[in-house]
Amino acid sequence: MTEFEIKQLMCDIGRRVYDRKMVAANDGNFSVKLNDNEFLCTPTGVSKGFMTPDFICKVDAKGNVLEANEGFRPSSEIKMHMRIYEKRPDVKAIVHAHPIYATAFAICGMPLTDPIMPEAVINLGGVPLAKYATPSTMEVPDSIEEFLPYYDQVMLENHGALAWGSDLLNAYHKLESLEFYAELMYKSRMIGSPRSLTDEQVEKLYEIRRKMNLPGKHIAVDK
Repeated sequence: MTEFEIKQLMCDIGRRVYDRKMVAANDGNFSVKLNDNEFLCTPTGVSKGFMTPDFICKVDAKGNVLEANEGFRPSSEIKMHMRIYEKRPDVKAIVHAHPIYATAFAICGMPLTDPIMPEAVINLGGVPLAKYATPSTMEVPDSIEEFLPYYDQVMLENHGALAWGSDLLNAYHKLESLEFYAELMYKSRMIGSPRSLTDEQVEKLYEIRRKMNLPGKHIAVDK
């Protein structure tokens, strides 16, 4: 993809995130790695549902602005993105949002680790919960670092959710899967008591994951 096409895709993902009510107003941020020292990222203070390619900023590996049109500056959460890129060289894109169900669990201090659905077990393996950290500070990247070697997604306590992957669509799909998992967990608890898969059933799903040789980190392979 050309750089302009990537910017267009970032705008498309912004509309998807906004339309699915994973963000409100100007919430959320995402980025794409172009090379070891050039990254595209969404700007601060704008609705991700109404972006056009000229909104997108370019920064270096330290978060310094390389390119930005007048009136736009990089997300204040760029520190969080850069920590992931630093610790996970395989990662090419990151999506952060505030999906309602996942964020509700994060607010309650509850990680999503119960194996209730085969697709979630295979694709996510589980979603850990990072301790609360003040947004836009170095507390946030510090809070997620312990999970980076083993997961491609994490919930942020009292804040939201974060996913990363081999490209922007892959990262977005992880976030979408995370939110679907959270919604299923919430609604099944409203109906009754969710029935978790057995250890034997989970191991069979892990074996499927290993045979698929999917990109990224997963507890079936990496923990």
